This record gives sequence, C-alpha cells and structure tokens, in this order.
Amino acid sequence: MVYKLIALNIDDTIVRANAKITRQTKEAIEYVKAKDVYVTLATSRPYLSAKKIAKALKVNGYLISSDGAFVGSDDSVPVFVRRIFEERALQILDILERYPCHIRVWNEEYAIGNKVKQRNHLIAKMTVGVGDPLFYPVHFVDSVCEHMMEQPFAPLKIQAQFFDDVEQQRALKHLQQISKGFKLLHSVPGRIECVAPGVSKSRSLQRLGDHLQISSEEMVAIGSEEYDIDMLQQVGLGVAMGNANKTVKESADWVTRSIEQNGVAYMIKEVFRKQMRLNV
Repeated sequence: MVYKLIALNIDDTIVRANAKITRQTKEAIEYVKAKDVYVTLATSRPYLSAKKIAKALKVNGYLISSDGAFVGSDDSVPVFVRRIFEERALQILDILERYPCHIRVWNEEYAIGNKVKQRNHLIAKMTVGVGDPLFYPVHFVDSVCEHMMEQPFAPLKIQAQFFDDVEQQRALKHLQQISKGFKLLHSVPGRIECVAPGVSKSRSLQRLGDHLQISSEEMVAIGSEEYDIDMLQQVGLGVAMGNANKTVKESADWVTRSIEQNGVAYMIKEVFRKQMRLNV
C-alpha cells in the first residue's frame, strides 16, 4: 500500500511535556512532505493552538481540531464543523456551575472561562490545557452560563477541570441524565469534555480524506491517547506511540518508540522511507 496522508496527534506524540518539538521530528515531517505525503494534525486542542504547532512544523493545509469538531484551514470554508446547540450548551453549563470546577467554552477564536475561587487557581488555569493564550485567548467571567445567555453562540466544545474526584463523578452522573444532544468525553484525569453528537477524530479524518480524494486505506495515523483509538482503527496503518497506554497500543497495527525516543521520526523512517524506495 502506498500511503498518501499522515495524521498526527499533538500532545505526547509530537509535542513533549516541556512543550518542545525535537529536531528529528521536524526533519521527519519535512521528509514526507517533500515526497508529496499530505500531513495533518488531529488534536483535542482548539484550532488556533493547533495552527501554532502546524506553523512550527511548516505544515500548511487542513487541521483536525477540538477532537474533530472543526476541520479547516486559514484560507477556506471549513471542511467539517459541528457545534453544540446553544440551548443544550446552556443546560450543560448550568449543571457544571453547580460544582467546583474550572470551565472552558470553546469556539474557533477564543474561549470563555469562569473565575475559580480556589487557592490553587493558577495551577487550575494551567491544567485545563487550552493552548497558548497568546494564540487562543481566554476571557474570564464570573458566570459562564450568564455570559452565554447574554452573548450566545454554539460552541465547538465545553471542557471542565475538576479538583475533587467525588465532585467530578457527581457532575458526570448529572450530565448523563441530559446526555441527548451532546457527547461526553473522558481524556485526562479530572476532566470532563462535551462535544456535539457524532464528533470524533475518525469521522473528521474521513471527511478530510473525502475532500482530498484520499481513501482511509491510504492513510497513516499516529496517536497516544484513547481519543485516538477510533482513528487508529479506521486507517490503513494505525500507529500507537510507545508511551501510550495498553489499550491504545492493542488497538493499533504497529507500535513505535516513545516520544522521548522520537517515535514519530522512527515510524516515518521505518514506514515511509521503505515506501519511497519501493516507488523508485
């Protein structure tokens, strides 16, 4: 099989815990780009945060962001966008504001966040993980729900970071009682995320493939999170990072080295360079 597209998760796949991208990773991505392989990012981050990473990698074109809720580029109408309806978003926010948590409501250009009254407020703000505030600004308000009532919009994603496991479980059960009209995601410990029904990286990657006329069998996807599993299982070659958990690894066709061992660069060397030699 000749692979024509590679989709890369960002965090713990190409971006390390220190927010750095290694030279080896950048060089490997440059290599496949030079061979006319389409490179895209598939991330839980908002679009502008993903765009910052893409710029560092010199990757142009469509990006899959917000867990698949938004697929687009700077110079075009989005290939795919799916939002939580305003009325349902208000219901979700009304529930979340009853619990001690840090809330983010995302659209393409900025997020709305609540002012959390906690001693570890600064740490809480950092752990929500919305990306660089210079590229994806967060506007803090006393009540996100009230702000959304006054200035409504249909968000791509709603995210809440909890400081207490018991409170998180209570909020989760509460949200599950009104689960129609949105999809609940579980990413990292202490976090609840909501997106529109049907949103996933795999679905958005399929939409992008249709747009580019590239079949799923001609794609490679590499990831490290449980969110990536459906994407890894959909493509011609699904690759799990060596630092991924057991469930992610078992869902993949191939396991590369860890991010600390430049797993993306190793995968490209093992897969794409062999492919290029076969095509000579």
